[in-house]
Amino acid sequence: MTVENKQNKFSDLDIKKYRGQVLKWYDAHGRDLPWRYKGGDVANPYHVWLSEIMCQQTTVQAVIPYYNKFLSTWPTVQDLADADNEDVMAAWAGLGYYARARNLHKCAKIVANDMNGDFPKTQDSLKKLPGIGDYTSAAIAAIAFNEPSTVMDGNIERIMARFFCIEDALPKAKPVFREHTSAFFEGFRERPGDFAQGLMDIGSSICTPRNPQCMSCPLDEGCLARSKGVQEDLPVKIKAKNRPHRYGEVYWITNEKGEVLFHKRPEKGLLAGMIALPTSSWEGKISKCKRPEFIDGALLQDTQTHINHVFTHFDLTLSLKVYNKNNYLDFGEGYCWRNPEKIKNKLPTVFKKPFVKFMIL
Repeated sequence: MTVENKQNKFSDLDIKKYRGQVLKWYDAHGRDLPWRYKGGDVANPYHVWLSEIMCQQTTVQAVIPYYNKFLSTWPTVQDLADADNEDVMAAWAGLGYYARARNLHKCAKIVANDMNGDFPKTQDSLKKLPGIGDYTSAAIAAIAFNEPSTVMDGNIERIMARFFCIEDALPKAKPVFREHTSAFFEGFRERPGDFAQGLMDIGSSICTPRNPQCMSCPLDEGCLARSKGVQEDLPVKIKAKNRPHRYGEVYWITNEKGEVLFHKRPEKGLLAGMIALPTSSWEGKISKCKRPEFIDGALLQDTQTHINHVFTHFDLTLSLKVYNKNNYLDFGEGYCWRNPEKIKNKLPTVFKKPFVKFMIL
């Protein structure tokens, strides 16, 4: 197979040589991570799956303590499947992107109860499980089962854009990136998992978005962008649109026992199923926010304090309000009084921020 980009070509021998250089570099310099088995050893599929789900849109260093906690609490996929959903969501609190945790638990139940605890070995079969898409299925197949699946994350995209000098702009260029990346993985059964992880580490530590350390890169010799001096210009990205900003109120409501009112959010939608503080709706203008029906605006005390939080698709500002009411009626479905000390570690970050501020006001 010959990979061609404009007038530049890489033969099978070229690809084989550069694979070997990446693997040699990985053996000497690859990161030691708790879910990795280096030197060609096949990793535990449960460990690989758990780490890959956690590392989606989250840094490795942030993931490590959560990964270790999950494994110590639920050592096997069956243990995780048997866990209470609220406990799983609480253990995930702080990692963000909570749909990952819901799908993680659903996936564990399917693997444990319908597949005898064995993860499927092929990318196509893995993609049928909740929360597993193109990248994650390829990573699990390659790392845990030595399948020659084309693994392509942001780090690998950047390496390939530079190595092959691909000037097409992301995100539309993803099929072009995949075509070139697949040249390294097709038919490669020796150590596809180590090769993929080597590329990830090179992208993380050497072929960085800014100031790449080309002299230390095992692919430097063949990198077309490097030879043309345009490595820092690639990959080309279309300028992102301005992110929308939303506003809302978050309420601190206590009773005579010192308990705080919490709300279990609906099972569908943002932060589905998570324990939260009561809030208004989140709108583009604060004047359009709708308060819960039980809130009497005349009894709200404005603390003159707010928190900011960044979600994937929008930024959020919440104003902190204390609700002063002596006699409480039924708040409706999902609301309950809880001891704040027992619930604080179960809150997602967007609610943990105001919780901490309310506690010291």
